[in-house]
Order: sequence, then structure tokens, then C-alpha cells
Amino acid sequence: MGMVAPLVTITGQTGFPCMADPAADRLLLSQLLSPAFPIGSFAHSQGLETAISDGLVTTPAAILDWITVVLTHGSARVDAAFVSLTRQNSLPLADLTDLFHAVTSSAERAQEASELGRPQPPLPYPIALGVATRDLSLPPSEILGLFLQATATQLISVAVRFMPMGQSQGQITLAALSPTIARVAASLVAATPDDLHAFTPGADMASMRHETAEIRIFRT
Repeated sequence: MGMVAPLVTITGQTGFPCMADPAADRLLLSQLLSPAFPIGSFAHSQGLETAISDGLVTTPAAILDWITVVLTHGSARVDAAFVSLTRQNSLPLADLTDLFHAVTSSAERAQEASELGRPQPPLPYPIALGVATRDLSLPPSEILGLFLQATATQLISVAVRFMPMGQSQGQITLAALSPTIARVAASLVAATPDDLHAFTPGADMASMRHETAEIRIFRT
């Protein structure tokens, strides 16, 4: 993880300033959320590796169902709520960070957020991204939608690498998730702390079991 880039520094101080230009800001957001951006997202499966290993998720249809639930009722939805809350700038970052740790379901989820978001001072990734995108001249629903799409892309990449699922099927799955992503993003534009709830016990337990797996490809 030595190449982790501090999001807040990149967007604010080192040659990637927010330009108040929607076209330029959209390109910047795409860069920040790209799998090529060096935060190490490729190394994390959010427990999906365990679900595949256990035979719970073995087909493209099952992957679609798993990610849909994560987006609508699970960690991805909660993370997007934190991005929205941070961008609203209505709560101190320390309070948001405490809330994040309070609702995080497993040690590996906390580890992932810590490793992916390393500005100064350190912040969980969704909060770091919220700070980094506060000044972008883009609709909040677009920022949240692209964040959720990046999360879905990360999970699909896990499936493509770890089970019999080709890249074309991965793209078909991502396209099928677009309506869900847009709907969840729109619902969180005016997120409040009351939106910090989830109910995905299967995914949470898969993440917890991953912590003690003797053989694993992904860090989480």
C-alpha cells in the first residue's frame, strides 16, 4: 500500500485543484474513482471472497443479487451516506469518523476504510472522498452515483478474478446495476445520520469469517 495517494492533498494542493468547471471536475472525479487510482482498492473484496469460497455465490446471477443487496441495504449504501454527510459539511470530521467506526460491521471493513483513505489527518475512505469532492461543481447525485458504481466495479472485479465469470459478463452485470445505483444515489443526496443503517448479516458474517481464513487472495 505504499503508493496510496492522499485524496484531499491531490484535489486541493498538488496540481489537481477543483476548477469550478463541470467538465474538468467530472474528469477529476473519474480519475479519483478509477481502479487505476493508487489507493489499493483492487486488494479488497469486502468478504465476497469468503462467500465465493463457501459456495454461496457461484454464478453471475448470484453476483448481481449480492451486489444489489450491498448497494441497497449494506456497506456500500452506508459508505455513500458518509460521502454525502461529509460533503454537506454539517458535522465535524471527528464526529463523522466516530460514527463511521461505530457502524462498521467488522475489523476488516475498518481496515479497508483506513487503508484506502489516507489524507492528513487520517480519515476513513468515504469521509476522505467526501472532503475531496466538496468543491466539485457537479450534482451530488452524480458524485454519489459514480462512487457507488466504483464500489460495484470493485466487487465485480473480485468475481471476475476469483470465479468463472468473464470480463464481458462482468460488464453486463455492472450495466444491470445502473438503475439501482442511480436510485440509491438519489435517495442519499440529503442524507442524515438516520440513514446510517444497514441489514446484510450474510455479507457482514462473510467479512468476519474472512478475518480468520488461512488462505486468501484479498486483504478483506
